[in-house]
Amino acid sequence: MTTLSTPPEAPPAPSASPPAPPLADRVTGALIGAAVGDALGGPVEGYSPEQIVERHGGRVTGIVGPWNEDWRTARPLAPYHKGDGHTTDDTLMTHALIRVYASVRDHLDAYAMASHLVPDLISAPRWIPELETEALPLQRLSLAEKWLVTRLHYGHVDPREAGAGNIVNCGAAMYMAPVGLVNAAHPAAAYAEAIDLAGAHQSSYGREAAGVFAAAVAAACVPGATPVSVVETCLALAKDGTRAAIEAVCEVAARHRRPESALRGLREAVTPFDTVGPHYRSPSLGARRPSRLHSIEELPIALGMLLIGSGDYRRTVLGSVNYGRDCDSIATMSGALVGALGGEQAVPGEWARRVAEASRLDLHAPARVLTEVAYEIFARDTERRRAHEAAFARLTAPDAR
Repeated sequence: MTTLSTPPEAPPAPSASPPAPPLADRVTGALIGAAVGDALGGPVEGYSPEQIVERHGGRVTGIVGPWNEDWRTARPLAPYHKGDGHTTDDTLMTHALIRVYASVRDHLDAYAMASHLVPDLISAPRWIPELETEALPLQRLSLAEKWLVTRLHYGHVDPREAGAGNIVNCGAAMYMAPVGLVNAAHPAAAYAEAIDLAGAHQSSYGREAAGVFAAAVAAACVPGATPVSVVETCLALAKDGTRAAIEAVCEVAARHRRPESALRGLREAVTPFDTVGPHYRSPSLGARRPSRLHSIEELPIALGMLLIGSGDYRRTVLGSVNYGRDCDSIATMSGALVGALGGEQAVPGEWARRVAEASRLDLHAPARVLTEVAYEIFARDTERRRAHEAAFARLTAPDAR
């Protein structure tokens, strides 16, 4: 592929790099960055860049209100209050997965979806920002996420196979940041865990995207990581159409410094791999069906925006938002990656405060919990690795032969 180096018009790099953020700061930055991106993208989800400009008199530059003032009855989104800093189902599912980690306190697999995530979704009412009321999380989820409950709770399907038959979309990928964070600096492990976990939810390139996004978050936690190194890690792990789509999109992104100039080029680059088609709300006949040749749109675009933004949260996430289409999930992913690279300070504080207040969420609490769990998992991994090393040493000792 063509080089992913910073384009010529980029400003020179500073002579001294700031200290690398510690793990707790990266976890906080990733989770808050994801939630803020989600809230920024929610109000314009499903629309084109041209429609966004027409509706808002220009590009979105911050938190905006609902697309329709009569959001309670407006179609096709009713009754969701998307806007005014409200997070959506992306954050709802991310926080639910963190609660699973908090309960298991170890690596997760597909069976954890059945034994922990599904009960969480159907048994404990929580404040749902878009509904402005307490409700079961299940009541907010889309059909592709309700699939988890249908297959695992009612259908008693083997969790490792439950994702087969679901529409192939970004439903699993959008909440895989916690997997990358508990495997911080170990992208291959994050990829493997997410692939296993997401098998209960997705198949084909939807499952692949979940693995690659988790790996991207883990790669962003490597000390000294850059947007380029994150993308290179994704290309090393991604398979089939997902890899080809990331490569095509990032080749275009590498030629741009401003998201506005790249919107059309990024869409053209991902189009051959995207099954949804040009009209997001009117999917094509072959939309979201399994294929080794295709990719979800959201992950490659998020990685492309990460390159264009060069680690700057505003440029990266606002570029993702103004791309339109499934932009809340794109901004969730790109926001998590910038936050993992730069820590909490990378995310504009005024946006984080407004989102927390509007959504009635403590955005720091999930980060504290997941950080504790990440340390515990690393300690267990260390014990397991040492036990394996000791056993292997005995197996290969000269007197063992």
